[in-house]
Amino acid sequence: MFGPEIFGIILLGALAWLWYDSLKAREAAVRAARAACVAEGLMLLDDTVAISNLKPVRDDDGRLTLQRAYDFEFSDTGNNRLPGSVVLRGHRVILLNVGSHAAPEVRTLH
Repeated sequence: MFGPEIFGIILLGALAWLWYDSLKAREAAVRAARAACVAEGLMLLDDTVAISNLKPVRDDDGRLTLQRAYDFEFSDTGNNRLPGSVVLRGHRVILLNVGSHAAPEVRTLH
């Protein structure tokens, strides 16, 4: 008769682990996006990322892990919003995309 109670506790524990693990992965994605923007001379807008995909995949050792994709926005001029993305497998960044952005046009006023 303890089956439903034990199942409920295990389910709550799994959900708590997923929530905690997702917070840690999100922090890693924000750090990676921030570092990429600093390296490229860009501004990370809103200083945050938003999850766009979550799926189970196999890592390099064949173990099952979660792959998360996050979207963020950055600006190269301060007057626009450009899309970027970060993909993490576990907590390791495997792809970071800030796209191709043109150098800001310099205008001389006479």
